[in-house]
Amino acid sequence: MANHKSSLKRIRQIQKRRLHNKYYAKTARNAVRLLRATSELTVAQELFPKVSGMLDKLAKRHIIHKNKASNLKSKLALHVNKLG
Repeated sequence: MANHKSSLKRIRQIQKRRLHNKYYAKTARNAVRLLRATSELTVAQELFPKVSGMLDKLAKRHIIHKNKASNLKSKLALHVNKLG
């Protein structure tokens, strides 16, 4: 365990940030799952911009890598276009 006050504070900050990031990453993953499971075109077209925005925001905040966000968006766009 750390002995310095600054390192104890840093540990608290990291735990809080990790919990915050975990929540948003899990929410985005669930949204991606929902969009992949959708078989109706209109629903998929409504969901895609929202999910895409979520992924962009995660990438911007360095919760996920920007290439991972791009790959997911590309695959979801293919899925939505295949429905139409």
